[in-house]
Amino acid sequence: MLIPLLSLGLVYRSGGQEILWAGKLLGFSSEHRPGPYGQQYRAVQLLGPPQKLPHTGDSPNAWSPAEADVNAEEWIKVGFDKAIAPRQVLIAENFNPGALVAVYLYEPSGKEHLIASRGQLKANGETGRLLTLFPDIGPDTRINALKLVMNPSLVSGYNQIDAIGIAESDRPALIEVETAGDLPPDMTKTPLGPAINSRGREIAPVISPDGSTLYFTREHSDNIGNARRQDVWVSSKRPNGEWGPAENIGPPINNSGDNAVLGISASGKTLYLLNAYQEDGSMTEGFSRSFLTKSGWSFPVNFQIEDHYNDQRPKNTEMSVSPAENIIILSVQRRDTYGSKDLYVSFKKPSGSWSVPLNLGPVINTADYEGAPFLAADNKTLYFTSAGHRGYGSGDIFMSRRLDDTWLNWTRPLNLSPSINSPGWDSFFTIPASGGYAYMSSFNPATQSDDLFRISLYPSISPQVLVTLNGRLTDKETGAAIPGRVELTPPGRSRPVADAVPEAETGEYRLLMPYDSTLALSATSPGYFPYYEELRVPASGDMTATRNITLTPVKSGRRLPLNQVRFAQSSSRLETASQHELMRLVDLMKEYPGMEILLEGHTDNQGDFNKNLVLSEERVKNVKRFLESKGIGPERVRIKAWGSSRPVTHNLTEESRRQNRRVELTVLKI
Repeated sequence: MLIPLLSLGLVYRSGGQEILWAGKLLGFSSEHRPGPYGQQYRAVQLLGPPQKLPHTGDSPNAWSPAEADVNAEEWIKVGFDKAIAPRQVLIAENFNPGALVAVYLYEPSGKEHLIASRGQLKANGETGRLLTLFPDIGPDTRINALKLVMNPSLVSGYNQIDAIGIAESDRPALIEVETAGDLPPDMTKTPLGPAINSRGREIAPVISPDGSTLYFTREHSDNIGNARRQDVWVSSKRPNGEWGPAENIGPPINNSGDNAVLGISASGKTLYLLNAYQEDGSMTEGFSRSFLTKSGWSFPVNFQIEDHYNDQRPKNTEMSVSPAENIIILSVQRRDTYGSKDLYVSFKKPSGSWSVPLNLGPVINTADYEGAPFLAADNKTLYFTSAGHRGYGSGDIFMSRRLDDTWLNWTRPLNLSPSINSPGWDSFFTIPASGGYAYMSSFNPATQSDDLFRISLYPSISPQVLVTLNGRLTDKETGAAIPGRVELTPPGRSRPVADAVPEAETGEYRLLMPYDSTLALSATSPGYFPYYEELRVPASGDMTATRNITLTPVKSGRRLPLNQVRFAQSSSRLETASQHELMRLVDLMKEYPGMEILLEGHTDNQGDFNKNLVLSEERVKNVKRFLESKGIGPERVRIKAWGSSRPVTHNLTEESRRQNRRVELTVLKI
């Protein structure tokens, strides 16, 4: 089968030299296809650097002919992204090596060179190997293609090839695991101790954004179901920093089935749960949310992900929900999956439902397993367990950073190092928004079971640090809590990066925002004037900030400043940042079509009084023109100019003068 197919050809530095790995699939005789879809064992898996080696054994990330043990000629031909004069050829035979009978190299002209035959290609019974050949074709002969020929009957079982490379140096090549840099060699993971870890199995930790509460899944004799079922347990951090004894969270979250927490909101008062809870006490495939009330956690309420399904058998859906509650990362098997399970993203829609899962693409996903995702609070840094990327054990934890808003472009995943990853299965990495430590699940030789561990975070494996913004949303006149929505939006963008619905009884809200950043903080509530300000969190070291918001009721006679309507000194031109607050005023006036307002313009005291009077008039005229351009009738907006005669503060500093350069709004009629 001759199929021109481009993939990722890579120049890879290993052992101090550059290796050019095959990047083009030029043809093949057959390929193993164990399922109706997916890329396991396909010919394309041979392209790029090794994904199995330095470990050996069966891997769906390698090419395998369609059948094992058959007495037939199988072949594959690959191309390289450039022609070089190779001093060595590298063939990663990860499983059942020794079935090769011929290796050919090709010049750009098509001239063929046989560099090895059956006698030179035999194996010694090992599970896998990195076969190294030193071609004798002349020092200046340039090569851009290679062909392998094998006879599967020569070695029992499926014969697999992980990668093919060529190098201009004859120095020995080392296939190494690519790890995150700048980690101390003595870094270790520490088991959480008997307050958390038991004789049972502890997995899937979920840490609250403030780092004070730890939820996890446990198989234990004290579970509501039985010791082989999974219940949610919870522990609170004590003032001395130690974790208190874990307690079964109880019903309605726990029942006789398998229960697990998948994510937690920024406020810590919403838990996302595995399974759809039914009123009769049963559960079906799906997802739910539980809310913290005065009497405890509420009965879980189901929510829907559009076109959700998981073809894995048995089904095992894993998920991470961002603290902002607008992004879900899923680990499922779907018809566009590369391997056994892939990672997908789903976005929260205005209706409250979730979008069709979108595959994160081949940088993250391989033909093997990717699961146990954790999306950090920065919505950019992703941690996950993979059996497909090159690692130290059967399943290692990797990290990658999102490069753009398509959610399809990611940095190459980095292994979190052998200090974190063991020879076994490591998973469920989780980090509080406050940073400092990460938590994970791994096999503990001391207990002979899966336990929870803590790891100190270092910059190379840390997400962006976030600050927790707390506050209350209240009525300016009565001080009572009011319903509404609070949002954080980056300058110049319309979509918020975080939003919250305050608690009905207290008006309390909690949001996460990047450390050392400036964002637009806005709040809306029916029947109230919108609130808007630019909020900067300085690099002060504080990991919490407070902003209480009071909203003014929409009534005749109410006066309020338009704080974010700004002008440069001695100019009547509206600054771009002013448009956000003015657009909210436009929306309000459209909501109240009978509303009429008075706009009053003010300046600082710099310069001539009469010129300032004219300037203040030009400023309010420009605000009125903006409102008219958005569909507000001119008869609904009156203007008045005061110049510098009515300052709200002194004029001794630039900041105070900026406050005096303002526009105030008065409601004349509703």
